[in-house]
Amino acid sequence: MFEQGVLAKLAVFRRQYFQLVDPAQLHWPEGSALKAPEVQSWVYRHLFDSEKMPPGRYRLRVLKMLISKLEDAIDDPEEDEISDNLMMALSSSLSGNTLSEAESAQQKAYVTYAYPRHTIDEADPQDFSVTLHESHSVISSAGTTGLRTWEAALLLGQFLCSDRGNAAVCRKRIFELGAGTGMLSILCAKHLGVSGMVATDSDEAVVDAIKTNIFLNQLDASQVTVSTAALRWGRPLNATTFSEDFGMDVPDVLLGADVTYDKIVIPALVSSMREFFELNPALQILVAATIRNEQTFETFLNTCRRNRFTLEQIDFAPVPEHLQEGPFYPTATPIQIWRITRVHTARDPFAF
Repeated sequence: MFEQGVLAKLAVFRRQYFQLVDPAQLHWPEGSALKAPEVQSWVYRHLFDSEKMPPGRYRLRVLKMLISKLEDAIDDPEEDEISDNLMMALSSSLSGNTLSEAESAQQKAYVTYAYPRHTIDEADPQDFSVTLHESHSVISSAGTTGLRTWEAALLLGQFLCSDRGNAAVCRKRIFELGAGTGMLSILCAKHLGVSGMVATDSDEAVVDAIKTNIFLNQLDASQVTVSTAALRWGRPLNATTFSEDFGMDVPDVLLGADVTYDKIVIPALVSSMREFFELNPALQILVAATIRNEQTFETFLNTCRRNRFTLEQIDFAPVPEHLQEGPFYPTATPIQIWRITRVHTARDPFAF
């Protein structure tokens, strides 16, 4: 067996591959390690002999780069050689019907987001992983971007996997607004020990996609079932029918990632937050936001303040890109996580 340091690098490489990270940005192991027969065997088994393959064009690009790196690393062809399995995988990819760049961009693909734990083993890397069928290009029927996973959700997922974050959701009833692909909801139900999980989105097509992703992750009776529902922000919530409508009692924690992207939606979003606080005054809300427009996000914060919400920015910074071990996301644009609570008083007399 090869060194633990090499295995750690291979684990990062594998996570990048199945998240479909741009091949030019993959963290390749050194050539001296890569050419070892046992490493080539590991790469083939764990990357190119999988049931849920990346798209053909992506797989072909990575295989070409891999073979090129192996050729450069081999000094003595009589002692070192490229794995037959890897060469067969390349040959198969070259002879397959590979879509054009334009066609590939429009196709959904299997994407796995992995949150590594601290122990790494060849047979079981101990990752908290979620596999989704998603697209980085397709926009939903209502014009939303709910058919791909965005960086704020990935950072919020990292926080929830940390000791501090897990304490906030473990054995709690969780409700997600604007769930998109359902990544956070599935992560909570599959790995984080929540007692109930509801994933919602305003777009029926997005909700259908969440159902597909729940099925992909094989949530069974030993884990928490993720209920799904369409929910338009700003509409009143009825406490007496909440369980009937959503299949769960009133939540303890509300999640939202990249839900503050447009000033137009903020009044309705905050109105829904008010409704949830009325149902449960002890509710905690965790909102993750990529700050693409500071004025838009400040509008959200000010709207929360007008509603007498208590705001606290959580000290949990994104990992710099060159140090990321999974999941992988850009950090050039700031990403923040906020905890929102409300001191319970009599119902506020003002509304939107």
